[in-house]
Amino acid sequence: MRYNLRHLTQYSYPQPVANSYNLACLTPRQLAYQQVEQTQLDVEPYPSDVQQRTDYFGNTQHFIHLQSPHLQLAVTANSIVNVQRRDNVLKIQDGASLSQLQQHLNREYDSATLQAKLCSHASQLIPLLPQARALITPMLHDKQNVLQLAQAVNQFIFSEFKYDPEFSTVVTPLSDVIQHKRGVCQDFAQLAIACMRSIGIPARYVSGYLETRPPEGQPRLVGADASHAWFAVFDPVFGWIDFDPTNNLLADEQHLTVAFGRDYADVVPLKGLLQGTGEHTLTVAVDVAPMTG
Repeated sequence: MRYNLRHLTQYSYPQPVANSYNLACLTPRQLAYQQVEQTQLDVEPYPSDVQQRTDYFGNTQHFIHLQSPHLQLAVTANSIVNVQRRDNVLKIQDGASLSQLQQHLNREYDSATLQAKLCSHASQLIPLLPQARALITPMLHDKQNVLQLAQAVNQFIFSEFKYDPEFSTVVTPLSDVIQHKRGVCQDFAQLAIACMRSIGIPARYVSGYLETRPPEGQPRLVGADASHAWFAVFDPVFGWIDFDPTNNLLADEQHLTVAFGRDYADVVPLKGLLQGTGEHTLTVAVDVAPMTG
């Protein structure tokens, strides 16, 4: 499936600000199942400097510096992305056991395994919580492989936790999410990761978009799509397999991948510092439009 992807982030300030330093992580990934045919990052007003870099996980980041005073900052990422089916459901049954995974992590030191090892430890936003260990412990079975366990965690979060966009912010602790059993996609992804890491399974945070399909007979609302998040678990044979606990899905051709890391802090779409005073207004508009022909 080919998509025309547009992500606008706009800040408005009550007074002119200057020396705005920003880091953007908005460029979709080139992956075996995802080809980025075109991509462009537009910044208004025209920036003093833009530098591109690739981080440890292979994500594309842009450092943006605006030196002149401005009342508004708009960063727009436009991309054409082709996403193929992954058929991950066929791999679930043949995944590695927990003991096979641990043996692999103990004896291999290639770059993919080193990244996986990094994603098996606590990170800035995902501590090793006893509450997460308590959630996953009843799901453990002797004949269950790692991917089947991840699928069980995926379904459990979907069934037992309520999607509530009013409950949390980007800094809400995972312990609160567990206690109140509610949150948003970011919370559910990080909760699943905490569960997997609590027993030594490498899991990473994935940021991206999910194509939203309107009810039959109704038009798509341009700009109504939103950023999405899910998690992926490492298997020594199949690599990283992606799960979407918000929707109880295995990520497939409707999931457009932008970046992955240890948690949300590694892949924030746009963050920065500026010189100025007063509160700012933030507007985000995302459009994921399927392309025909």
